[in-house]
Amino acid sequence: MSALGDLDQRVADCRACPRLVRWREEVARTKRAAFADWTYWGRAVPGFGPPDARLLILGLAPAAHGANRTGRMFTGDRSGDVLYRALYDVGLASRPTAVSADDGLTLRGVRITSPVHCAPPENKPTPAERDSCRPWLVEELRLLRPTVRAVVVLGAFGWQAALPAFAAAGWEVPRPRPAFGHGTRVALDGPGGPGGPDGLDLFGCYHVSQRNTFTGKLTPEMLRSVLREAADAAGLPTVGEGRGSGVVG
Repeated sequence: MSALGDLDQRVADCRACPRLVRWREEVARTKRAAFADWTYWGRAVPGFGPPDARLLILGLAPAAHGANRTGRMFTGDRSGDVLYRALYDVGLASRPTAVSADDGLTLRGVRITSPVHCAPPENKPTPAERDSCRPWLVEELRLLRPTVRAVVVLGAFGWQAALPAFAAAGWEVPRPRPAFGHGTRVALDGPGGPGGPDGLDLFGCYHVSQRNTFTGKLTPEMLRSVLREAADAAGLPTVGEGRGSGVVG
């Protein structure tokens, strides 16, 4: 097992936050009527994607009836529908939908994770729960450091959680800390110093929540634009608008 695979297993076994453990397991028992025949994952959800990813996407936390049900980040809910469609459109995912952990979906040079790995009540983890989960993110960042060159952070909560995690993992975070904004781009120097090979670009993007996508605060075009810019910074090829083949070109 790879070091990242070992980390994913330890994340899945985590029971550090009593409130989150109670909630994720209660949801898994009671279920939603539409998913009554599902066996819910009901555990902490590890990251998803290859161990040599050049682009990292950082969300908020698993959805109660999405990743908490399927066991894979952004899989089985409407937020995931938007994210994976956009990844597919720009050539970074093998298919435009994500319905289950065994649906055959693969990511191309991309990994998806979150600062909180358990589904929280009302989608609102507490600051203490965020801080308790941070060591997992720090370890994941350290393992990805040899290859990751760009990170897209979805939403202000993820941004606030990400900056101290990047600092703890060895990157230089500017002071004062940069504020979140859609389209924000911040260069972080790595342990090798300014201009070193382990620096990365951090991108801000509105979260793919239903509130943002239904109101038009985040449109598919806006999301694809950020993903393309981040992929370019990471050295990943993308495809143009109107793609249909699913093949990176």
